[in-house]
Amino acid sequence: MRNQLGLTILMIAGAAIAGCQPSAAGPPGGQLISDKQTVSIYELAGLLGLRVSESTSTHVTLKNSANTVMIFTFTGGQVYLNTKSLATVGRIGRSGGKIHVSKALVSQIRSAMQTAPPAIVRPRSLSGCVVVDAGHGGRDPGATSCLGFYEKTVNLQVARKVASLLRQKGLKVVMTRDNDTFIELQERAAIANRYSADLFVSIHADSFASSSRRGFTMYVARSASWSSRRAANAIARSMAKTGLNSWGTRKADFRVLVHTRGPAVLIELGYLSNYTEARLLRDSSFQNRLAQAIANGITEFLG
Repeated sequence: MRNQLGLTILMIAGAAIAGCQPSAAGPPGGQLISDKQTVSIYELAGLLGLRVSESTSTHVTLKNSANTVMIFTFTGGQVYLNTKSLATVGRIGRSGGKIHVSKALVSQIRSAMQTAPPAIVRPRSLSGCVVVDAGHGGRDPGATSCLGFYEKTVNLQVARKVASLLRQKGLKVVMTRDNDTFIELQERAAIANRYSADLFVSIHADSFASSSRRGFTMYVARSASWSSRRAANAIARSMAKTGLNSWGTRKADFRVLVHTRGPAVLIELGYLSNYTEARLLRDSSFQNRLAQAIANGITEFLG
């Protein structure tokens, strides 16, 4: 009897000791630092007096009347406040279907936020003709992304969005293609020449042997006019606010650039061979961001 009682006491003591040991398993996802060091996106918004206006697999947008915070929720992603790069997002955690970020972002963002809404700038109507060229199409799919979709599809989706934004600003817009149609390169330039376009913008997406390569690139012809270079620089400045890396403006004698008589630029939106950028380029809300940046650059040039 005494032996059984002693064994029972030892078992209870052992269980109590085991219960005090830290769990070897980490938090869901294995990426959270600790509850004290992280906040969910919704907690972050509440602490900053913002609301979550958009949440996708690649980024989250927080807003109030004076500020827009965009957080790219992937490794190496950036935090943007009112289109300006503010910080690296750092470690991202996911638990219970919620995204968690470092609590340090609260003070970083709060210290840079505007306290009053920016002055309202009344839009002014612009005049001019822009030819928007969605690269590839039809039997020419362009590059194939690492996720399996074609470049021609992304090009057309973004081109349509750009065209819509430009028309809202009062510009005449001609698209070289508005559906999945094959158009010869020479004909694309000829369309711009027939309309005496004030700007020809060809939209593409890139691919590279190394999947680590990322970023957008602007192109002009080697003999490009000053106007073409100015247009490329204006669009590049605007595109740099999207969160994508920039490869700057380069020179290449693509036929659509060489045979267009007026100002002409070509945009490579990002790398379809890179998993992160392929996801972004397929995302409709990020396409809207790209289209807005391109449209803003065009209107800066024409203004």
